[in-house]
Amino acid sequence: MSAHESRPLHQRYPDLREVLSHVALGMLPTPVQHAVELGERLGVGGLHIKRDDLSGDVYGGNKVRKLEFLLGDALRAGAREVLTFGAAGSNHALATAIYARALGLRASSYLLPQPNARYVERNLLAASGVGAALHYFEDREHAQAAAWAHSTRMEMEHGEKPYVIPFGGTTPMSAAGDADAGLELAAQVERGELPVPDLVYVAFGSMGTAAGVALGLALAGIEAEVRAVRVVPSVLSPLTQWRSLLADALVLLASGGATIPDGALDRVRVVDGYLGDGYAQFTPEGVEAIELVKAFAGVTLEGTYTGKTFAALIADARAGELAGRNVVFWNTYNSRDLGPLTAGIDYRELPEGLHPYFETDVQPLDARLAELGA
Repeated sequence: MSAHESRPLHQRYPDLREVLSHVALGMLPTPVQHAVELGERLGVGGLHIKRDDLSGDVYGGNKVRKLEFLLGDALRAGAREVLTFGAAGSNHALATAIYARALGLRASSYLLPQPNARYVERNLLAASGVGAALHYFEDREHAQAAAWAHSTRMEMEHGEKPYVIPFGGTTPMSAAGDADAGLELAAQVERGELPVPDLVYVAFGSMGTAAGVALGLALAGIEAEVRAVRVVPSVLSPLTQWRSLLADALVLLASGGATIPDGALDRVRVVDGYLGDGYAQFTPEGVEAIELVKAFAGVTLEGTYTGKTFAALIADARAGELAGRNVVFWNTYNSRDLGPLTAGIDYRELPEGLHPYFETDVQPLDARLAELGA
């Protein structure tokens, strides 16, 4: 079976093979876990967790799905290096480095400040462990200028133009490709692995995963409400950009014969109120969610994305909105052990600006999770 034929999107719409480049990276489909005890505790009719934390054997999470299309496009363009951006502990930047190396591509990450947390140290060491070139800047403008200068120099001196992936890996191409995720869930419904969902909860950061899930469900005719929980400030994910992303992704899908009914995306609701003090600032509600999911479902979440997203689900459940309803929580976090990638890496070999993440305390709520073993 070819890589294209192994994905629901290309099975359903073969003409998209010419529109959306693809390289098989993930261990897909990811399983769906029926979280019976957790659902009963929260008063959810039927709670299932989409285990995208298991999407790769070395590194899981939602970024693997995007990278199948982005790195596929990079290979088709003949690139030998990929550049991308993120916060210091960016899961996207790390995933890009891991899977670029697996394809024989060099990876450079242009990183920005963020609140300190345990995963920042882990991700930085792992990225260094797979050979990523790490660069650290105080703001986006300087990071983007440095990346542009490097790209220009490589093209002029070596005739090689690096492939540039934006923050979070979200482009119309990756969002269209991520529709495969929604189709994958629909196929699992058809096989009886879970009932037709009434609601799907997913993090709303760079917006690509939420867009893909919503598009895929619409393509499959599943009329679930997608509650996309904002985990970044609105200035970084404005609704105007969200609408443009969906429109551009739909154009790409339509060029390969994939269309959705009018109004199908009206069932997407962007949920505010769970960001807290800002990106990567843990919240008490998010920490409670992490503790509950670990204790009653055995699944690990984190405080930047998935903890806040599940906190929204908890609040809705406690308000009585989810009684008697089938709910899917989309776990976008990696659960694979990064120990093999971090072993033997000395943080002092990283850019000096990154050293404080190893030399200063993490935020108090993350320290509390550490004490609890979560």
